[in-house]
Amino acid sequence: MSSGERARFDEAWSAVTDEAPINFPEIVGHRGNLESRLAVNDVAVACVATALMAGAALAEQRNRRSDRVVLDRGHVAAAVRSERLFHRGAESAGTGFAPLSRFWRAADGWVRTHANFPWHHAALLQALGADDTHESVGAAIAARSAEDIEAAVFASGGVAAAVRTEDQWRRHPQGQAIASEPLVSHEVVGAARPRFRDASDLPAEGLRVLDLTRVIAGPVCTRYLAALGADVLRIDPPHRPDMADGVVADTLLGKRSAIVDARTEGGATTLGDLAASADVVVCGYRPGALEHLGLDPLTLADRNPGVAVVILDAWGHTGPWRGRRGFDSVVQAPTGIAAAEAGGRDEPGALPCQLLDHGTGYLAAAAVLDSVRRQAVDGGTHVRRLSLARTAAWLMASPPPSIEPEPRDDDERWSAELAFDDGAVVAVRPPGELFEKPLVWPVTPSRYGSSPPHWTYAS
Repeated sequence: MSSGERARFDEAWSAVTDEAPINFPEIVGHRGNLESRLAVNDVAVACVATALMAGAALAEQRNRRSDRVVLDRGHVAAAVRSERLFHRGAESAGTGFAPLSRFWRAADGWVRTHANFPWHHAALLQALGADDTHESVGAAIAARSAEDIEAAVFASGGVAAAVRTEDQWRRHPQGQAIASEPLVSHEVVGAARPRFRDASDLPAEGLRVLDLTRVIAGPVCTRYLAALGADVLRIDPPHRPDMADGVVADTLLGKRSAIVDARTEGGATTLGDLAASADVVVCGYRPGALEHLGLDPLTLADRNPGVAVVILDAWGHTGPWRGRRGFDSVVQAPTGIAAAEAGGRDEPGALPCQLLDHGTGYLAAAAVLDSVRRQAVDGGTHVRRLSLARTAAWLMASPPPSIEPEPRDDDERWSAELAFDDGAVVAVRPPGELFEKPLVWPVTPSRYGSSPPHWTYAS
């Protein structure tokens, strides 16, 4: 483990738990294809290593010790770009950016928009008073300030953010709020009795994980829990689909996917019953969504004492932006990342991967595993909160990498062909080795919305 990797691992580990690690992961191999002016490689390795070590700590509590915990740098670099490396046949099955999801020059700087979902696309055009052409949108943005565009698009229900420097973000009210938040918060509510499980083949085996997440960060968390043995059931609403019905996707690996309409009485009952019988609930919706569904931490602690609750959002859990929508690419804009990656050029730059999503996802998986481990000793209902913006602040505070050239890893060697009902898919394997064996995806890839909304494991 390099000095940078060790420092970032120590920071991530101490953010997740107050326990000393049972040992340190063996970090091997060459760095992968993550060229950046920021400490992307070190932070990525630290996030995955923290999740892997949290799994090893839970396994030891469950009477199965892994003397060696191994993680390859090249595998990490492929894993945090997994959506780009996911294939069906000769065609990439990964998700890209819609034409209007990009940087635009405003009257006084730059702004980043996100229009991948139809409702965000419509909100952007409404806020700008523009039609659905590059020329019309570009002209509307160029006529106004970046912060004016940012405010107008958010007010319309869309997603956009002005590009700011790191210093400008530090002075911004939301930047100040983020600075006061921990990388991973930890709260214990209620007085639930400990839930202890004995030895199993994998650390999370027997755990029922209710996955109320979308896009990348939350799905990365829950699919890694699946690779560590959990029964993961993802629930999506029919009126806000994350992808086309029946699609197989990188973010569905290791889990099952069901559609439940919580706006109906039957759907609300189904969702409530799943939450009441889960061991873990992971929510990646905006703050307030759990309350709206009747699944806020206090309600969960009352209905399902001892459940582990992990909440992820874009902009943090305090401050004036806490209720805003956000995505990795947009969070990079105001937090100083886009300006730093510009490298002196006028146009903003971007990270070589969706590190805020992936890094936060692996930290969230570590938080789940640590919560389950602590709950088995101390009882209570453990609630964790993370955000893309807080991960961004950690990245920005990390010393930049060495500029010395290093050997690079080959992405393709970390992929595996997975059997599917009408042809194989190629996906990056889950990173890490436990018990002298590499992790694997545990089930046949699931189609979006194709599963019934019930658990595989009995209660």
